[in-house]
Amino acid sequence: QVQLVESGGGLVQAGGSLRLSCATSGRTFSSYAMGWFRQAPGKEREFVAAISVSGTMTYYADSVKDRFTVSRDNAKNTVYLQMNSLTPEDTAVYYCAAGKYTTVVRRAYEYWGQGTQVTVSS
Repeated sequence: QVQLVESGGGLVQAGGSLRLSCATSGRTFSSYAMGWFRQAPGKEREFVAAISVSGTMTYYADSVKDRFTVSRDNAKNTVYLQMNSLTPEDTAVYYCAAGKYTTVVRRAYEYWGQGTQVTVSS
């Protein structure tokens, strides 16, 4: 079992940056692929980024490619999402998730955090 807790959300102006953190507990963090998803009001939860167990492979949604960077520090049991050049369309609740596979598929992830709100003003 894995417990996930996101932090780092907040209010930022368009063009600004935020770094989200997802702290995990449990003894097997390094065995899980990690993903970031987001959900805006009236929208389905959508894929943002994913990172493999080793951290050597990453995947991004087209909407965030070249602006967001996902990374992980297995020694600290933490995954990060660096978000740059933010726009109001990035406003959403951001969730981290853990699963067996590095994938964009929401249902493939077994464990989810509670989410952290990111609001980008224009």
